[in-house]
Amino acid sequence: MTVQHAAASYRERIYGAYDSARNESLAPATLAGLAPRLPYFRRLIARCMPPDREATVLELGCGHGALLYALQQSGYVNTRGVDGSAEQVEAARQLSIAGVALGDVMQTLAETPVASVDVVIAFDVIEHFTKAELVGLVDEVGRVLKRGGRWIIHAPNAESPFGMRIRYGDYTHEQAFTWQSLAQLLMSSGFSQVRCFEDKPVPHGLKSLARAGLWAVIRAGLMFYCAVETGALDRRAIYSQNLLAVAVRGG
Repeated sequence: MTVQHAAASYRERIYGAYDSARNESLAPATLAGLAPRLPYFRRLIARCMPPDREATVLELGCGHGALLYALQQSGYVNTRGVDGSAEQVEAARQLSIAGVALGDVMQTLAETPVASVDVVIAFDVIEHFTKAELVGLVDEVGRVLKRGGRWIIHAPNAESPFGMRIRYGDYTHEQAFTWQSLAQLLMSSGFSQVRCFEDKPVPHGLKSLARAGLWAVIRAGLMFYCAVETGALDRRAIYSQNLLAVAVRGG
């Protein structure tokens, strides 16, 4: 068996049981089970999405469609997603979440016309690609995005003290990123602007408000630690286990 065939084989094995080979299912049994995630998604939508509810949105690796559901609930009417896990796509069908299809991410992009999409979303996706594969993905996303279109990315943050918990939390993960390395890749590939954010707690009740306050204290301590080591105070540093990025397609 060649190295290429071996890589395809392990991915087929893991993705073939991506939901069932876990202690807990990734998808809830009912739509009510999505409620704990909705405050986070609403903040993401407010911060990262264009205000035009008719924007064309393509989500790569959409899983059981939780973010698509939040977008649809927020009034976005032109959304679709693709995922390579038949189990995840079936879960979306069971939840009656529209627009989720089974398919390969790269094939879906290849079949999408040039400059036809306003927003591409890759939530917990790019870390599944090797460096060489990811360059091809970046080029395809850049091809299908309209000028000024957005690519929203959520990925493991190697700058976090616990970033490797996410990096190695899935057998199919290939890499993690910092805001610097992600910006380096995207801005050398035709994206004119890259903004990165921490994936910090979203206050929506007393418990989450307390978590947000404690996170601010912990973050200040981590910033102080790095300042002591390096002699510089980097306010742009991101310490959450995942990072969120919005890249804009240049002209």
